[in-house]
Amino acid sequence: MLRPILRRVITGKQALRRNYAAAAQEAVKEPDQEKNEKKSINAGETNSFVMSVFKGQLKTEQVFPYPDVLTPDEKSTLEMILGPPKKFFEEENDPDKNDELAYVEPHILKTLGEIGAFGLQVPEEYGGLGLNNTQYGRMVELVGRHDLGVGITLGAHQSIGFKGILLVGNKEQKEKYLPDLAAGKKIAAYCLTEPGSGSDAGSIKTRAVKSSDGKYYTMNGSKIWISNGGIADIFTVFAKVPVETKDGTVEKMAGFIVEKAFGGVSSGPPEKKMGIKASNTTEVFFDDCRIPAENLLGEVGDGFKIAMNILNNGRFGMAACLSGTMRVAIEKATEHATSRNQFGNKIITYGTIQEKLFRMCMMQYVTESMAYMVSGNMDRGYVDFQLEAAISKVFASEAAWYVVDEAIQILGGMGFMRSPGLERVLRDLRIFRIFEGTNDILRLFVALTGLQHAGGHLKELQKAFKNPTANLGLILDEGTKRAKRVMGLSSPPSISHYIHANFSDSGVLLSKCIEAFGVAVEELLIKHGKNIINEQFLLNRLANSAIDIYAMTTILSRATDSLNQNIPSASYEEKLVNVYCNEASERVFQNLGVFKSGTKLKNFDFMKATALDVASIGGPVQINPLGV
Repeated sequence: MLRPILRRVITGKQALRRNYAAAAQEAVKEPDQEKNEKKSINAGETNSFVMSVFKGQLKTEQVFPYPDVLTPDEKSTLEMILGPPKKFFEEENDPDKNDELAYVEPHILKTLGEIGAFGLQVPEEYGGLGLNNTQYGRMVELVGRHDLGVGITLGAHQSIGFKGILLVGNKEQKEKYLPDLAAGKKIAAYCLTEPGSGSDAGSIKTRAVKSSDGKYYTMNGSKIWISNGGIADIFTVFAKVPVETKDGTVEKMAGFIVEKAFGGVSSGPPEKKMGIKASNTTEVFFDDCRIPAENLLGEVGDGFKIAMNILNNGRFGMAACLSGTMRVAIEKATEHATSRNQFGNKIITYGTIQEKLFRMCMMQYVTESMAYMVSGNMDRGYVDFQLEAAISKVFASEAAWYVVDEAIQILGGMGFMRSPGLERVLRDLRIFRIFEGTNDILRLFVALTGLQHAGGHLKELQKAFKNPTANLGLILDEGTKRAKRVMGLSSPPSISHYIHANFSDSGVLLSKCIEAFGVAVEELLIKHGKNIINEQFLLNRLANSAIDIYAMTTILSRATDSLNQNIPSASYEEKLVNVYCNEASERVFQNLGVFKSGTKLKNFDFMKATALDVASIGGPVQINPLGV
């Protein structure tokens, strides 16, 4: 069997690999519980790059230099364990057959279990491969290159399905469940979404009532669109639990480990989907399901935090996975472009095709850079990465759709056919902009979380004005900064000493974007205050600016490292980075400029009014031009 062999090659010498369970426990600690001085996050402080940008500040700890967390031993180990999965996907797995059958055959699941694919990040003591986040990212990149349907089966199992046990499970829960889950003997699923609650997870209706003797909970409710729902043995389920308080009964969310063997657990038929057809997706029902009290994850009331923490910890893997998908799409497009003759020339000689390939490669590079930036920081022990992870998911899912769509365009009619495999990939990709947090909601999450952080600074300043004598230094410092901005004398935060000289112009553009972004955030908060939550036209543009700023920073960091090390692709990376930074900075200033444009703001009013008209009519308001 391959799994024992693979486990043996993962030695105990992985110096940078942290015990995953310990890392996960740290990830859910409150800020004042964090004991590591370097990684600590005090009230109002953060070492998150994106969070600090909302204050117009430059905190480089997590972005410069580009993370290099794997030791030579770990890289060698990774190379060895990539071999069996690579061989499996190239020689045994048939993604088109999986798509046509609309399920993964048992022998495929069995082989995946044998090569350790079901327990990539499960510690070795529980039978897993014990990979850190960076190693895991490289493994799922391989999966994304070959079969997204199988990838979702694996991801729903370990990225979210039993991730709660890894993050907050106690020793007894881990010992009981992780060995079989790591071996693929049992499959896991994550159950949060309900018919009436999608992005609004706090509105779930599934209830779990504790017995009078406190020994078990009785669960009733249903969950929809559950990946692995029809094949899972173990479910991480979130439900409302009634709790008696001095003010009466209140309902608090809690997470539970539910076994299908408990009884009262059933699933509907597999959903018929646009893509990822091989991944089993069903509704799951809980009818008087009795759950032992010891299967509670954490404490009652921790459910929402646990559910979100699971998603936050899994999102970086999506960027890694889709960078692999994009890479193979680019390879197929390149092969066609260099062999297809039209009008007497190879189509690669035409500027239209050249621009497509360049932009496809640029988007893949940004996605790949984000994936390993986030995973590297997770492996370095940072816990404040939720905005970066959300951005990587949004960017990756949209970039992958763009890249594969353009690959199909380059192949022309052949791309529309089934044989090249791109039409299946495009169908599979569409879900990535929806699940594990829709991109629309994640944009609002990025904007509102950042604004909340920046708003704390303004509150601090308001308090200072109540006692100006005691806070004179703070007030004068802030006043000086604002006066300089008004007179055009302020200097944007410089990153010149962090990046290679070849990126000096791009670095200046990034610095100006960061300064302008911080100013725009402050002005939005002053103008709208708490009502900013209702200004989604503005929030979306603010989020898009944050995404571009983080993307610019990430690739400048990675390419600087490449130039400093003089790696073979350094010149290629330099071209991609400078073009992206030029174009991204234009987008940032365009998006931020909307906030002061009367015409743009008026357009938003028109959009809102028109959308409401469409809603009242039930479709487009205008009649057919023929009048019939």
